[in-house]
Amino acid sequence: MPLSEHEQRMLEQMERALYAEDPKFATALEGSGLRTYTRRRVYQAVAGFLVGIALLMAGMVAKQVWLSVVGFLVMLGCAVLAVTGWRKAPKPGEQPAEGGPQARRQGRQRRSMMDRIEQRWQRRRDEQGH
Repeated sequence: MPLSEHEQRMLEQMERALYAEDPKFATALEGSGLRTYTRRRVYQAVAGFLVGIALLMAGMVAKQVWLSVVGFLVMLGCAVLAVTGWRKAPKPGEQPAEGGPQARRQGRQRRSMMDRIEQRWQRRRDEQGH
């Protein structure tokens, strides 16, 4: 359930007060949790990709087609994980989407079309008194 406009304003005021009062703590809170998680996920996917290559080669050497197929599927899955993790990772110096007030404002600007339609629908219902 999304926050009302009043609740969003209050949250933004609290965030600004936290940044003004203790910027070091606020920076630590917004921190690199997401960046570290996505980086770790990419590294794990790369390691899995290498395991997939090893399985593929072992299947070719042992002339076991099923082992080669499993190795290929592991490689494919890990490649997909690595690419999606790489795309979602925030750039160095960039705030993650859950960051401070500026990131939240940018997130509001990039709402999906369905979110905007849903909000309009809700507004019309409220105006009609339903």
